[in-house]
This record gives sequence, structure tokens and C-alpha cells, in this order.
Amino acid sequence: MPSLRQIVMGGSILTVVYPICCGVDVHKTFFVATLITTEGIVPRYQKRRFSTFNSQILAFKAWLLENNCRDVCMESTGKYWIPVFNLLEDSIRVTIANPKWVKTVKGNKDDAKDSKWIGDLFRIGLVPGSFIPSKDIRVLREYTRYRFKLISHKSSEKNRYQNVFTVCNVALDAVVSDMFGKSAASITDYIVNSDTFDSAHCVSLLQRSLKKKADEVVESIKGFQMSAAQKERAKMVKGHYDYLVEHISKLDAMIDALAGPYESAITLLSTIPGIRRDTAVTILSETGTDMSQFDSSKRLCRWAGLTPGNNESAGKKKSVRITRAGVYLKPALVEAAHAAVKTKSSPYYAIKYERIAKRRGKKRAIIAIARMILTAVYQMLSTGEVWNPVDLNKVDMPPELREKKVQQSLKRALKLLVAHGVVPPDTIQIPEVASA
Repeated sequence: MPSLRQIVMGGSILTVVYPICCGVDVHKTFFVATLITTEGIVPRYQKRRFSTFNSQILAFKAWLLENNCRDVCMESTGKYWIPVFNLLEDSIRVTIANPKWVKTVKGNKDDAKDSKWIGDLFRIGLVPGSFIPSKDIRVLREYTRYRFKLISHKSSEKNRYQNVFTVCNVALDAVVSDMFGKSAASITDYIVNSDTFDSAHCVSLLQRSLKKKADEVVESIKGFQMSAAQKERAKMVKGHYDYLVEHISKLDAMIDALAGPYESAITLLSTIPGIRRDTAVTILSETGTDMSQFDSSKRLCRWAGLTPGNNESAGKKKSVRITRAGVYLKPALVEAAHAAVKTKSSPYYAIKYERIAKRRGKKRAIIAIARMILTAVYQMLSTGEVWNPVDLNKVDMPPELREKKVQQSLKRALKLLVAHGVVPPDTIQIPEVASA
């Protein structure tokens, strides 16, 4: 006979995890809340509708506290859940559910039923909560994500500016490596702002090693066709690009200020090959510093979208593709992985990459390296230790140095055994390694 805190569903006994809870269906201008109280076998439901104005959200909060409800579950609908969450988080335990975990049955859906459905699933513990970092981390995350968007816009404008000259028969990009370098920028400004083209003046704008390619530069520009309207468009694109550069610079200053309290964690993560300071800040803005939010490093990697999705039927795997999660975190880790495999000071990840690439291909190898880096992040933030993989001695050292490290480890082990009386002193001698 099941207890009063247990219900029977489909022949299985489910335990009521939250006797008093509330399911919330959030929309842009209003939200519907269903308060569920389980005192006997049949739960009691109370439904109310509130607007998303702050006064109404506070009224909703007061209603919850009056009914001794401290647990709320709501679907992460766009950004509409955030105002409700902000005013509840100080005194109410709010669980934000991924929409796929609270999806209702087709043909049986409306606002009132949705909130009841969310509450029913939540009260028996069938809704896993999404990770929501602390307020200061969320603010830092807003800035780093905004920077990600602006960097993308900057790259688009950079390509657009280069295309302006390509369609006008200026092949300068075939000679110079960077169209935004000092020499190239001076030449493009001269082309856009001058009515004539003087080869001698163009050559005088070249700097350093590019002077050796003076003839090629002039030849790539001669005969160009750029109308007044096209020049004006080039100025507009360049103006927008310069504005984005300036805006990103101001944004970086704000990010540095917000990241100040996490300087020790940033310094710690920067010891990982391939991770710069800005990458470390981006990682912390997404994951926070408290790794106890994740059950394990595997759970963190799955949350970041660096593990294959589970798509298996009849014992056959239909897909081994990684999931679409980690829209902002995953690109940062992939960028770090590309940098890590090119780091000459520490070939650890480069050796790992080459081994995996031979078997699985370059793309999967990069994802594997990104996953290794995130695993290292998890361990380092959990223990406070600097980057030091357990197999570093096997992978990252020349044979002579590796033997030396092994000998040092043996000596430390012997001293420990002698100190604990396991081995009598001067009974075991460790042979010295011959110097190369």
C-alpha cells in the first residue's frame, strides 16, 4: 500500500518530492501559476493569473509565501522568465526547466493546463533544473555574450569592406596578408578619399617588408574602377567597422572591471595551454566558479554541447553528432583547442590531437581537445590546482627529462616508505640516470 506521499502511475510508484510547489507558464505580458498542495492521495490545485509587471510579480511572491510554497518550476520561455526569477530568487527556490522536459501532449494545451502540467511533473521530481549562475556571473555573462555578437559583426564588416575593393577591381588582398594592416589601410584610405591615383604616392605609403612588394602592390591596383557611390559605401562600411572596434574596446574595459573578483580563477585557468585571459573570462561567465553545480566533468561537458547526443534505438546508434547546446561556451572552447594544438611551449594537446585525428578526423579531434580542456577547467576549479594532467610526463616530455622525473618520483616514494617504517633505511638504492 503506497504512502500518502506516493502515487501510482502506469504500474509504478512515484514519490512526491515537493508536497507544496507551483508550476508557472510564463508569457511576455502575463504568467499563469498553479499552486499544488499534496496532503492526501488527491492533490489540491489553486490557479491564478498575474501580469509581468513588478508589482504583480511581488504579489505572486507574497501569495506563494502565504501558502508556504518555497519551490517553483517554470519553463525557460525566451527571456520572459528572467524578470520573474529575479524577484523570486532571494526567498524562493526556482527551477528553470528546459522546454523539452515539460512538453505537453498535443491537442491538450492551453495556458492553465500548461502550468498544471509543469507543476505535476515537478512535484514528483521528473523535471531536471537548468543551471542558473549567481547574479554577478549573469551580469558578466551579459557583457561577454554582447562582446561575442559585436566580434561577429566586426568580422562581417571586415569582410564587407574587403569585398568593396574586390568588386572594384582592386586585388590588393592578393598581395598583402591583412587588409587592415598599416600599409594596406593607408592605401585603401588613399583610394577612397582621392579622385586620382598616383603610383609614386602609393609606394610611399608602404612600410617595412611590404616595400619589397611595391611593384606588385601598384600592379594590383592599376586600372581599378570605383565610382563615387562605391567610394561612399566603402566609407560607410569602414566607419561602422571603426565604431565597432572602439565599442569593443570600451566593452573590454567593463568586462575587466566585472571580472576583477574572479582574478584568481582567471589566472588559474590561464595556465591551460591555448586559454588566454579573455577566453578564461568567457568560460567563467558561462560556468561560474562553483563546480558543485555539476555532478561531474562529464555532466559539464554534456551541458556545454561537447558530447554526442543519445540517439539510440534497437541497440543501434542513429547519430553520434554533438548536441547544439553551449552556443557561447562551445565556440570559446573550440577556439582554445585550436590555439592549444599550435602551442609550441607545451605540445601536450598537439600530441593528443594528432593521435585522435588519425583515427577520427580533424574536426572530431578538435572537439575532443575542447572537451579535454573543459574537463581540466572542471578539475582545476574544483581543487584549486594548476594545470597538471596525470599523463603529462608520458606525453609532454623528452625521454631524458621523463626518466629524470620518474627517478625523482621513486626517490620521494622511497623517503615516504622509510619515514613510515615500511622499508629500513639504506636498503634500496635507486640507480642514477646517465646524463645525455
